[in-house]
Amino acid sequence: MILNPKFPLYLPGVKNGNNDNVSIIGANLREDITTLGYFVSSNGGLEIKIQNNYPTKEYASFADILKKFIEDNQLENVKRLAMAVPGPVINGKSHPARLGWNLDVEEYTRDFGFEKADMLNDLEASAYGMGLLEDADLDPIYTSGHLENGNVAILAPGNGLGEAGYFFDGKYLRPFATEGGHSEFSPRTNVEVEFYQFLNNIYGIVSWENVLSKGGLFNIYRFLRDVKRHPEPEWLADRFANGNFVEELYKAAVEEDVLICKIALDTFLEFLAREANNLTLKLKATGGLLISGDIPQAIADYINKDKFYEKYKISDKMEEMLRNIPIYLIKNKDTGLIGAALYTAYYQD
Repeated sequence: MILNPKFPLYLPGVKNGNNDNVSIIGANLREDITTLGYFVSSNGGLEIKIQNNYPTKEYASFADILKKFIEDNQLENVKRLAMAVPGPVINGKSHPARLGWNLDVEEYTRDFGFEKADMLNDLEASAYGMGLLEDADLDPIYTSGHLENGNVAILAPGNGLGEAGYFFDGKYLRPFATEGGHSEFSPRTNVEVEFYQFLNNIYGIVSWENVLSKGGLFNIYRFLRDVKRHPEPEWLADRFANGNFVEELYKAAVEEDVLICKIALDTFLEFLAREANNLTLKLKATGGLLISGDIPQAIADYINKDKFYEKYKISDKMEEMLRNIPIYLIKNKDTGLIGAALYTAYYQD
């Protein structure tokens, strides 16, 4: 994997030969699956040698998963560790609510003998990983301009709602994390006010993550079913009970033409376009908008790109700016894993 010139990342260690041929364990910690990879750095890029998945909830700690990965693959003298975690990272520590673990890079450095360990918010790590994407991994929703000409926004609905960005310093893109997914959701129409009240009774404070995530898609669906009284076929309820909700909803919409599922997906995509608009404006992301995450990747074939773009660019005064911003759907699902490893390999001299 080599750096894509579309993403001129700030990586000062790329030119330092001491960062070549360095062994790295990268880890992307998630609520359901934790993925670890064994990488070797070379010539400003990465070569992945091994990649394994582990069911997160079956382990008492990340250290247990890390130990098993090392033992499973008979790894010795690995120099560096890179972690992508679903939550804020402060002074090398994190306590992601979805994991229930206390994470501390000093602990892993000491206990496993790494010379260096880094921990990043998962979407910040993903931003670094996008620097290693091939052009084929970028599916254009709307194209105009170039990514390197301004700040870039990243929006990723999955288990939660990830939001991040790149600051463009005039030469390089510098990734940074946000916790914007936890900002408050605001309704626009009368039906959305009903939806807000429905969520307010459940959560109290209603965040965008309650709308744009796997749980958020379920919230939209159950609002349509329980409040707006759209019928749910009995066979569909059985599928939901025994399968993956997002996958079953998508199949019911596309293959079975079930109206409630189509409305749920359409509503989700309209909210996604609106929050994409919000994030782009807040970051003044004239360089581009990147949409990633499990849900957009799972329903990519359903997305009407023209309709999404029309919903996205609605604004009181900023439509001219919004209409000139390129939008891409990221097809690669491993950007968090490879991005964490890339950061640890080359961010520092």
